[in-house]
Amino acid sequence: MFNKGFKFIDLFAGIGGFHQAFASLGGECVFASDWNEPARKTYKANYGIEPFGDIREVTSAQIPDFDILCAGFPCQPFSIAGVSKKNSLGRKHGFEDETQGTLFFEIIRLIKETRPKIMFLENVKNLKSHDRGNTWRVIYNTLKKQDYEIFEKIVDARYYVPQNRQRVFIVCFDKHIFPDINFDFPQYPQKRIFELRDVLENDVDGKYTLSDKLWHYLQKHKKNSEVKGNGFGFGLASPEFTEYTRTMSARYYKDGSEILVKQGDKKNPRRLTPNEARKLFGYPDDFVIPVSDCQAYRQFGNSVVVPAIRHTAEQILNTVAQYELGKARVENIQTDLFTEKMPIYA
Repeated sequence: MFNKGFKFIDLFAGIGGFHQAFASLGGECVFASDWNEPARKTYKANYGIEPFGDIREVTSAQIPDFDILCAGFPCQPFSIAGVSKKNSLGRKHGFEDETQGTLFFEIIRLIKETRPKIMFLENVKNLKSHDRGNTWRVIYNTLKKQDYEIFEKIVDARYYVPQNRQRVFIVCFDKHIFPDINFDFPQYPQKRIFELRDVLENDVDGKYTLSDKLWHYLQKHKKNSEVKGNGFGFGLASPEFTEYTRTMSARYYKDGSEILVKQGDKKNPRRLTPNEARKLFGYPDDFVIPVSDCQAYRQFGNSVVVPAIRHTAEQILNTVAQYELGKARVENIQTDLFTEKMPIYA
């Protein structure tokens, strides 16, 4: 099916983590969409594609024929941090979040209209436990009703890059095309592609060093949290004592607290640079960052980890190839039986 290349669409595309993965495996992106204007700017700068804006305004007529649908649909309504923030503000979360929670059903709308052969969806780990599992049951049952075979796994990117980042990967196959397919997520690699020492730079602009005021505040906040028995507080990283960092979030631009880089005992720690963030998510050296530091942090914090996505994408393509090979063998056997000369009885 994909022996001559394949086409994919990139919904909630962000800065193109899915694009990086599937294009590196021979895929062609024929449509992309993301509501965020700075993210669309970064996407176009790197791939030459102008992503469509609001997915709610996308029609099936605008989407060319394709094989695989990729979508890292908004995670804030389901993430632990997102739920905590919305609770503190008295706002709804999950599917009750009218602005983001219901966007999953925009994917379902387009599925009904375009019928992708395969889907690769991604979201936060908390998606499966949110609302006592009800959110996941709605997603699973809704996809099932569209006649897709569904496989899911919580994947931790720290086996690929030095960042602890757990996300649920959801792979779906059209049962009309793959009626009895089985999919196994790939085993984690035995070692990471690179280590933290390969990410951190030596000569970094002083503007990334925390001010005395901010550093004092973060230390005080951590002490107060520890007294209350909470785990909140900054995270220090250094190649000497850190195997991998905490999860970098979209709020990193505010204070950088989840991943601070140690700079000795006489100097305040610093934030990652945008280029270090790029490395931490597995984007290539020639990846262009055409936006401000603030926007870059937001974009990487919302991104998938490219090597983790690529590994599963490769497994999807291998599974399809093996399925098609097995199907061809069965068809050849059936053809041979049908064309075999039958004995003639007198």
